[in-house]
Amino acid sequence: MNTATKRQNPNEFLKTIVGKPVVVKLNNGTDYRGILSCLDGFMNIALEQTEEYQNGQLKNKYGDAFIRGNNVYYISTIRR
Repeated sequence: MNTATKRQNPNEFLKTIVGKPVVVKLNNGTDYRGILSCLDGFMNIALEQTEEYQNGQLKNKYGDAFIRGNNVYYISTIRR
């Protein structure tokens, strides 16, 4: 099995992306992009250098943002 198809535990994946750029999509469709500072077992997320996007348009910039886990639809890494 090559690394592209290797199964990974979600907890292990989340540990590897702390400190990296991510996109957090909320249930209402809003996207937050920033550096993942930390997260907990409830998927509560802390981001640094955060940008808020609605319908693909930049709406706000925040230094730090805290997102409650029950609002999170998904979290993904950003390739740069």
